Amino acid sequence: MNNQFSQAQAPLQSISKLYDSSLRPSSLPSLEDPIIPRVLSIAGTDPTGGAGIQADLKSITASHGFAMCVTTNLVAQNTCGVREVYTPPTDFLQAQLEAVFDDVTIDAVKIGMLGDKSYISLVQDWLKNHPVPVVVLDPVMVATSGDRLLEKSAEDAMREFAPLADVITPNIPELAVLCDKQPASNFEEAYAQASEWSAKNNTIVIVKGGHLTSEDAGNTVVFPDGHRVHVPCPRVDTTTTHGTGCSLSSALATRIGLALREGKNLSDYSTVADALAWSSRWLNEAIACGKDLHVGKGHGPVNHAARNYRLELDSSSTPWEHMQANGLDGLTPQSVVVKAHSKARKPNVEPCGPWTQALWDASADVDNNIMKMPFIKALGNGTLDSDLFAFYISQDSEYLKRYSRALAAVGAKTPDNEAGVHWATGAAMCIEAESQLHRDWLGSRNISIDAPCSPVTLAYVNHLLASTMAEDYVIGAASILPCYWLYEEVGQILVKNNTPENPYYDWISMYSSHDFESGVRMAVKFVERAFEEAGPKARILAAQVYMTSCIYEYEFFNQAHRALR
Repeated sequence: MNNQFSQAQAPLQSISKLYDSSLRPSSLPSLEDPIIPRVLSIAGTDPTGGAGIQADLKSITASHGFAMCVTTNLVAQNTCGVREVYTPPTDFLQAQLEAVFDDVTIDAVKIGMLGDKSYISLVQDWLKNHPVPVVVLDPVMVATSGDRLLEKSAEDAMREFAPLADVITPNIPELAVLCDKQPASNFEEAYAQASEWSAKNNTIVIVKGGHLTSEDAGNTVVFPDGHRVHVPCPRVDTTTTHGTGCSLSSALATRIGLALREGKNLSDYSTVADALAWSSRWLNEAIACGKDLHVGKGHGPVNHAARNYRLELDSSSTPWEHMQANGLDGLTPQSVVVKAHSKARKPNVEPCGPWTQALWDASADVDNNIMKMPFIKALGNGTLDSDLFAFYISQDSEYLKRYSRALAAVGAKTPDNEAGVHWATGAAMCIEAESQLHRDWLGSRNISIDAPCSPVTLAYVNHLLASTMAEDYVIGAASILPCYWLYEEVGQILVKNNTPENPYYDWISMYSSHDFESGVRMAVKFVERAFEEAGPKARILAAQVYMTSCIYEYEFFNQAHRALR
């Protein structure tokens, strides 16, 4: 197995949409006219790097923007708390703003800690006289702990300043201060406060669920006309939350700036909603992976580069380890596979003999990473965002059309009549039962049944069709087995907590059903039989294509979190 599967961290993707590729296929980037928003952060510092302008610079870069900063307050802080704040003279803040705006065209501004009334007034006057396409304000007024971060006079100045921003991202206590109410205790109370304030001030408000207590820690964009769009995110049980507010607002400013540079309009609901969806999912992954950093003794920072690390692993062009095993002799089950880095768990559908046992043991890393994948976890508990599932299910629909051909090809090649009937029946099931599930789900949401294949889907099905149509029977049979076996195992894991309230109940029920399990047991049996009857060379090639299909199964599930909205 390639190390990428022992290291992969799933929950955000191709960079191609960042570029104007009018003269080239849309899937290929053109470097002639990059659409990279130039984003300015106006905020205070954090010498430990987790919050303030340090977090902003990381977030803007991770969100595909060019990051700049104008420093307000110099803050002596760490993960345990703030020790001292120094506010330089306003003349120096003015000088920084002049230096940036005299030289650079600004596509978006994110504003964080402004410190005192003089700073708020200066920045307010500056932006009035130097308008930019979008201003996102994180009104730093109250810490999550409830401690006030601004004096009373500065709070009043912030109330006057906030309506001038295009989007504000207050935490729950700050939203309460803006509205002169008690902090909300649930989403509906927060929506009511945000809706009232947004309508009164004609400014978009982001309600952040991380400061509430429900399992859904997602964020909601509330528009002045009352329209709102919620982006669900699973709550992460962690203490690595330092700088989340700074990071979300700067990522949001960048993604809105990117959308505007692509020709979208700030008045369209989708512009801010899509930017919030991307930013929320990116931050959710950064929070979940913050534990890997081991920074500080208190509330550690989020891992701003987590998504970048994952995508780098996913896009590696290093040949997979099992494809480099040229010294295998194929005489024993253990000699046709590369050993996994982790120990295989006991599957629901057990191997039928030494050959399929060796295959299952070899796929332990892939199985382990599929089971811990955020997509799979969110699918099981029902928190998976519906548009991510829609992307997955549309790709699965295209996959099954071609998988049915691969099954039919295997059925036509086998000399075993019993196996031939099984593979042919499986081909019919792809077209009938499973495809009907896809049509019903997509059709009920007015989503096109016929979607273009993603690069991952296309690579997987081409691998299957080549293995089943151009190679020996055992090779073709081995290539199609992971789609049976790994799906069965996912279904059996998720069904343990499946309830009709889960929006993906039907999907889980199908792949955990007795009929599907029976089909998987038959598939494992026929692959074992095919290995027994095959020669050494064919066994090695069959083991390699089996492992390749396993990795493609991981990639297939994982691709939804790579898709740019």
